[in-house]
This record gives sequence, structure tokens and C-alpha cells, in this order.
Amino acid sequence: MSNKKIKEIEELKEIVEELKREGKKIVFTNGCFDILHIGHINYLREAKNKGDALIIGLNNDASVKKIKGQGRPIIPQNERAEILAALEFVDFVTIFEEETPLNLIKEIKPDVLVKGGDWKKEEVVGSDFVESYGGKTVLIPLVEGKSTSLIIEKIGRL
Repeated sequence: MSNKKIKEIEELKEIVEELKREGKKIVFTNGCFDILHIGHINYLREAKNKGDALIIGLNNDASVKKIKGQGRPIIPQNERAEILAALEFVDFVTIFEEETPLNLIKEIKPDVLVKGGDWKKEEVVGSDFVESYGGKTVLIPLVEGKSTSLIIEKIGRL
């Protein structure tokens, strides 16, 4: 991957430590981000507004398939990472293999953990951990009627 925003976890941990030493607030979110749409854009822009550096944990292809089912992802992980990294309000992207980002959250220790409004706070993976050291969990409302699944359904009807 050629984009300087896409990092392996070990390098990202060093960057996060440096940012924290500089007093920067780290925001973390995660997801599949398969077929980027306006709902994703609004969500990520709002997530960035919660701090100084926005890090995205991107599910790898195998974990997307486990979560979303056969035929997913539509866009391969390296391309999804490049697309996300191209957004001005995204600071870093890292790809993870597990079905949940808990290990990644424990490594990064973000100040703010962000998920979409379709989640309940108590369901957000890593919320208890982040809040245990004074961080916070923020839920951002979704854009009504916008989802990758709806886009795939619409294409299927063509």
C-alpha cells in the first residue's frame, strides 16, 4: 500500500504515543466500510470533530465475510484502506483480522471511541475498556436510508 496514512499496528502505536505526548486527543472507530457512501462520509467527518487524530480500524476481508456473509466484501481490503486514507479528515487506517477491534483498541488506547447510532453504548466493543481510563464512547447518528447493504440491493434490482 502506497498511502502514508495506512499503518501496521506496531508503527501506529508509536505514532499514537507521540501524538498523546503532544497533548492530542485520539479518536478511534472501526468498520467494514465496503462501498463508501454519504453516510460513511458524514459519520467519519463527525468522528474527526471529536478529537485531533482520527484512526480507523478496518476489518480485513476474512472478517468482513464472517460478519456480512458470502459475497462480501465487494471492495478488497487494500482498496478500502486506500479509499478511506484519501479522505482529508482521516488521519490513519490500520487493517485488523479479528471479528472485533478489541485487541486494536487495547493497543491504541484512544481517548474517544466512536460508533454509529445503530449501536447501544453497552454493545460497543471496547467501550468499558476505554471508559476505564477516562476515555469516552460517542454514538453518532446515522444518515437515514444510507447503507452499503441498500446500495447492493439496489444494484441487484438493475
